[in-house]
Amino acid sequence: MFLSVTTTHTPATDLGYLLHKHPDRTQRFDVSTGTAHVFYPEVTPERTTASLLLEIDPIGLVRKGGDTLGQYVNDRPYAASSLLAVAMGKVFGTAMRGRCDARPELAETAIPLEIRLPACPGALAERLFTPLGWTVAATRVPLDPAFPDWGDSPYADLRLTGTLRLADALTQLYVLLPVLDDAKHYWVAADEVDKLLRVGKNWLATHPDRELITARYLAHKRRFTVEALERLTELDDRPAEDADEPEQPEREPSLAQLRREAIVGELRSLGVRRIVDMGCGEGRLLRELVTEPTFTEILGVEVAARALRTAARRVDRFAERQRERVTLHQGSVTYADPRVAGFDAMVLSEVVEHVDPPRLPALAATVFGAAKPRHVLVTTPNAEYNVRWETLPAGNFRHPDHRFEWTRAEMAGWADDVCAAHGYEVRHVPVGAVDPEVGAPTQLAVFTRRSA
Repeated sequence: MFLSVTTTHTPATDLGYLLHKHPDRTQRFDVSTGTAHVFYPEVTPERTTASLLLEIDPIGLVRKGGDTLGQYVNDRPYAASSLLAVAMGKVFGTAMRGRCDARPELAETAIPLEIRLPACPGALAERLFTPLGWTVAATRVPLDPAFPDWGDSPYADLRLTGTLRLADALTQLYVLLPVLDDAKHYWVAADEVDKLLRVGKNWLATHPDRELITARYLAHKRRFTVEALERLTELDDRPAEDADEPEQPEREPSLAQLRREAIVGELRSLGVRRIVDMGCGEGRLLRELVTEPTFTEILGVEVAARALRTAARRVDRFAERQRERVTLHQGSVTYADPRVAGFDAMVLSEVVEHVDPPRLPALAATVFGAAKPRHVLVTTPNAEYNVRWETLPAGNFRHPDHRFEWTRAEMAGWADDVCAAHGYEVRHVPVGAVDPEVGAPTQLAVFTRRSA
């Protein structure tokens, strides 16, 4: 199996830093399915290519019982599949996590990339990769060029071109290679759900074919597929579609929708007009806020450039009068920014739990100390309610990027400390159905400045 990654970023030789593989060396790695080799067939400041060659040991696979090849001689060792994805995880694991100590700013930058897979199941390639920003070219590979009457093989020479972060490109390949092949070579267990959500956290929730991707990646195991889709709903707010079940004519509103409705209702009752959506993500709450005509100025602030670009595209689809009331800025909730000061209200919806606990004092100082809005609305998961999510393993957070999840008492303690330090009062509002033992699934704290 063969995979190549090419960039024309200047200098293109920085690809070696991003991949943590020196261009001047050929490296070999033992993997569970054979041997992986990494080498650079071209290295210039204008264009650099890194290649991953995976040599499969089909006899060893059959002897280990780790694959259902069914026979010793076949085309499986040559066509990109989950076998190649596993090798990528071992060889390029650090790059997939977006870590590059030598070039940290480059690791967060979208760069021009060309990906080539000379033998890959290509039937769904355009459908899966185009929504992620790739230009897709899939040329069918003949069974044998010497015998054209035999027709084409099931595989394609797949070429992807686009401008993305390298980490995003690699994680997309890691997930979508077994999806394209639809024949995972190893046993799928419950931990594959966590792996899928962790690796696909930056793009899977918003992919139009997330249900197809999830089902195929999890080898069509219904229990795991349903669990993954339910947890993805928390990220994207779209109702999860039950695998293999017809869509119901009506659905109960998702927790994310209930959360947005609660926020808009509180803001309306507070009589605010100028609002900051701090950590606006991809703009789903903005979509709700612009429907309320009394909100005359809405500022969305997001630290992640990719999410902000998605929010901008969403805002572009608003009606003209709605668009005129929305402004987007890139910024962080832990750094003071004069652009967010003096507003009537600031919303932090599902934001605080993504902040490392040592940075929470900086968040409080930025929001309550520097910006000083009249009102602050904070929503966060109620950790006590997690026991009611049957598909959530004990001790796990609802999202792979959560740094913590508070109980109601912990949330109240943090809120009281904020009020004492910055001159606010707080009231707590449950969001979602209230369980008599563990409370509501989401906590909403409404802060009001005493001087107001």
